[in-house]
This record gives sequence, C-alpha cells and structure tokens, in this order.
Amino acid sequence: MRPEPRLPDSGPQSSIVVRPEPTHSATYTHSSRLQAAGLAQAIALLQRAAEQVPLPAPPQPIIVADYGAANGHNSLRPMAEAIAVLRRRTRHDHAILVAHTDIPDNDFSALFRTLEEDPDSYLSKDTASFASAIGRSFYGQIVPSKTVNLGWSSWATQWLSRVPCAVDDHVHVAYGHDDAAFSAYADQAALDWHNFVAFRGRELATHGRLVVLTLGVDEDGSFGFATLLDAILAALEDLATEGLLHRDELRRMTIPTFGRGEKEFRAPFAPSGRFEGLTIDHLEAFIAEDRFWARFQVDDDAHAFAAQWAAFARAALFPALVRALDIRTGDPRAVEFVDRLETGLAARLAGAPEPMRIPLALVSLVKLR
Repeated sequence: MRPEPRLPDSGPQSSIVVRPEPTHSATYTHSSRLQAAGLAQAIALLQRAAEQVPLPAPPQPIIVADYGAANGHNSLRPMAEAIAVLRRRTRHDHAILVAHTDIPDNDFSALFRTLEEDPDSYLSKDTASFASAIGRSFYGQIVPSKTVNLGWSSWATQWLSRVPCAVDDHVHVAYGHDDAAFSAYADQAALDWHNFVAFRGRELATHGRLVVLTLGVDEDGSFGFATLLDAILAALEDLATEGLLHRDELRRMTIPTFGRGEKEFRAPFAPSGRFEGLTIDHLEAFIAEDRFWARFQVDDDAHAFAAQWAAFARAALFPALVRALDIRTGDPRAVEFVDRLETGLAARLAGAPEPMRIPLALVSLVKLR
C-alpha cells in the first residue's frame, strides 16, 4: 500500500505584511513607513469602532485584542490610532491593555522588540497603555468571555488552521487543477471563519466591536496574486532542478491561505443575520493598490519592483514553505533555501513586471448582547 503523503503542519496564523520603509529610501516619508495594501481603509473603520464602543469605568482597563500579531508591525499604526481615539474619550490615566495573540511558534521576542523600540509604538505614545501576548490559536477561545472592548485582525484569518490535503500541482490550491483539493480547502476555510467568529462572539463585551482586514476574492471569484504565486512555483522548480530542494519536499509545499467572498463571510450569520450575539456592521470588498507597481510606473526600475515583491513573499509566505523541508531547527539549508528562493523569485518578476491583483475584504462585527 502506498503511504499517505506527509503534510506540513498548520503553518502560520499571520503574515508579516507591513514592513517599515527604510529612512534612507528615496520614497520615505513618515506617513509611508508603516503603510500597506488596504491599511488606510481598515484604520479608518477601526477608528470609527473605537469611537462607538462602550468603555468600562476606571479602574477596570479597556481591553483591546490584536488577533494574529506576527512581529507587531501590522498593528503598530492601527493600535496607535485606536488608542488615541479611546484616550480622547476617557481619563489620561485610564489603563488600556492590548493583548497581542498568535500561535505559539510566532516570534514573540520580535513582537516585543517592535513594541519597545519602534518610534511608532503605542507604548511610546500613550503612557497608560500596556502590552501583553497570548500564544494560542484564535480558532479557539483565547481570552475570557465578555472582556474585549475592541478587536483588530489584519492579514491573519486567510491562514487555515490546518492543511486539509496535499496540492500536487501548485503551491496554492487556487491555481492548481485539483477540484477535490479546492473543495477541501474551501470547506476548511468555511469552518475556520465560523470558529473565528464564534469565539470572538464569546470574547467581545456587550457592544464591543471587531475589525478584520483579510484576503478576499476578485469580482470573478479569483484569488489574486497569480503572477507572484506562479513565479514562486517556477523558482521552486528551479531549486529542485539544481538539487537544493528534494522533489518530495516540493510536492509538500503549499501556502494554506484562502480568500473569501461576501457569501462566505455572511454564512455563519444566516439566516437571521446574527451569530453568537454578533452581527456584521460593515462588509466591503475591494482591490487594493499595488504600491510597488505604482512606484515602477514612476521610476521604471524593474529590479526594485521585483525586489519589493520578493521581500514581501519572503516575510509573508516563505515561512509556510520552509515547514515542508526535511530539516531540523537551525539547519543551514533553510537559510540557503530562503535566500535562493528570494533571489530566483526576484529575477523572474524583474524579467516580466506585471501589476498584482490584490483582492481584500474589510469586515466589522459588533456584539449586540
């Protein structure tokens, strides 16, 4: 009997998407250093939520949850902006406690270094704010019931809680040709969104609010990022041909993310429009700007364009691929693999620059009771 293929574990539960613009960059401005696709719209919605949520009376702290924190940069600006709104509504010494959550494998040391050292950290802007961390998956309940006043999640809920099956012909199920695999991923994505919403419904205080920025789908139902994902697959094939990557490792490699459309976001709330005391207050799908392409249109620098997207992929996507390697912690092959994959990806993107389609979704939930 042929053995079942080994699948990589569940992988990340957040993507490092916001990467600070270097101060020496020709395009650096203070307002651009922590920018990323869709972030401005999401922050505006979070600020409105911060204006609307009821606040507990001092000395009970205001609880803010950051679901899927990664290294902290994704939520630096959102948390700072939300805390500024909350602070205007209460006393200068009313404690605000931020709980940053992610899976146990997340680099929480990097998170706390970001919070301590980055000049845009809310800790340096508000002396009555406090940071904490929870190393558990947000697909279960991770904070006490009815305690969270304001929640935020960015570039996290697209990651599935588990890899449901192998995808033999691509690194992303959306661009493979296996209908059964696609259905398995869609079912897992539906279950994960159901669970994410259900447990946030338990955790949010009455009239608390949660803002989620995540991957959506295009108008025709496609998942976007096709050029990037195809180039990653081609670069991986090159590494396998060169002998750095074993063929069985390549077959295991998958990026277990899944974009959702309006129907999928609303499914847990059907037919009444309510679920676990929550209702959808705002749901918006949009195509975010490819900032790297916009810059390429100005400077015509294909290598810079490609390097930006390759660096994004290294931070946000490569960790999921590394998990398929037959290596132990600290194995130098992992570093060589990531370095050469980034180089190969950049070379392919520079050879034929194309704008990236980035379908995103913005969801705001409110706890009614």
